[in-house]
Amino acid sequence: MRIRALIGVTATVLLAALASWRLIPDSGLPRAKAQASPQAIPVTPGTVVSRDMPEYLHGIGTVQAFNAVTVSSRVDGPIVKVAFTEGQEVKSGDLLFQIDPRPYQAALGQAEAAKEQDEARLVTAEADLARYARLVGPGFQTRQSFDEQRGLVQQLQGAIKGDEAQIDTASLNLNFTDIRSPIDGRLGARLVDIGNLVHPSNNTALVTITQLRPIFVSFTLPQNTLDEIRQQQLEKPLQVVALTGDGQTVLAQGALTLIDNTIDQATGTIHLKATFANENERLWPGEFVNVRVVLRLRMGVATVPSQTVQPGPQGDFAYVITKDDTVERRAVEVAGVQDGLAVVKKGLTPGERVVVQGQFRLNNGVKVKLLSQSPSGASG
Repeated sequence: MRIRALIGVTATVLLAALASWRLIPDSGLPRAKAQASPQAIPVTPGTVVSRDMPEYLHGIGTVQAFNAVTVSSRVDGPIVKVAFTEGQEVKSGDLLFQIDPRPYQAALGQAEAAKEQDEARLVTAEADLARYARLVGPGFQTRQSFDEQRGLVQQLQGAIKGDEAQIDTASLNLNFTDIRSPIDGRLGARLVDIGNLVHPSNNTALVTITQLRPIFVSFTLPQNTLDEIRQQQLEKPLQVVALTGDGQTVLAQGALTLIDNTIDQATGTIHLKATFANENERLWPGEFVNVRVVLRLRMGVATVPSQTVQPGPQGDFAYVITKDDTVERRAVEVAGVQDGLAVVKKGLTPGERVVVQGQFRLNNGVKVKLLSQSPSGASG
């Protein structure tokens, strides 16, 4: 009885297993088909493009005013007039402040009066000298009197020269009561108000003026770039590009105008300066900017979007799309990356199709499905 029961249980288990297998329709067939015919992997393609690409040296610079002046008074007195608005543009010679001119007008009048007195005395003395000259010969006047009169004339002539110097000084001081802009530029904040008494000895600053057009950018580069910079600068002034702090927006383009005469031994850098026309005033004194020195122009080099090139254990590589839409992994040598483009020295040829995005699932010989072409990889 036990044997019959055991045989019955075994038969029941086998029948149940057979029924379960039949309920799964063709379970092994799709899996085999998937392994035999893998689906194409979607990728974003691009094209290797031949371009003329500049080679840059990168640095960080500070914008400096072409000229900067701190305006102060050259004469004593209270300020009676402010003739500008803070922050406005001024030209050389524009009136900024006026100091009370009345004491200096009075001093000028006194100097002019003193000259007139001495000129009148000189006229009389010269007339007497002429008479003495006629009387010395006949003996009606002594030689001593003639010499004394001649000395008086010379003394008065010297006094008149002194009077003229006093007039010039008084006139100059009177002119200094009108404080004018020495340069073209933009004014800063007013530092002294109307009514304040100013003294030249205190060197009190009244306002600052900075010249913004043109303008400088001062920056440094590693000393190992110096020789190449000098060689290129001898041919023509190197172009310098100033960009915003994030390096995305070009602010202005100028030219390299100074290679300093010493290397900073503490930092191992060379100080450089570039001049910018700054017509639109996008550069401002004190601003920090990214600087690119255009060292040379690479002609007709192969370029791809920077994300096309992938790092690998044996160096950089890229996936090239073949005619049958499969990919080939190819080692590449990159000369540099700038403005979102990688300059490829070796490994790619202009016109070849490459994978720009979607590389993480790829390998040699894998079939790919091409999505819309990357704009940055277009052949234009």
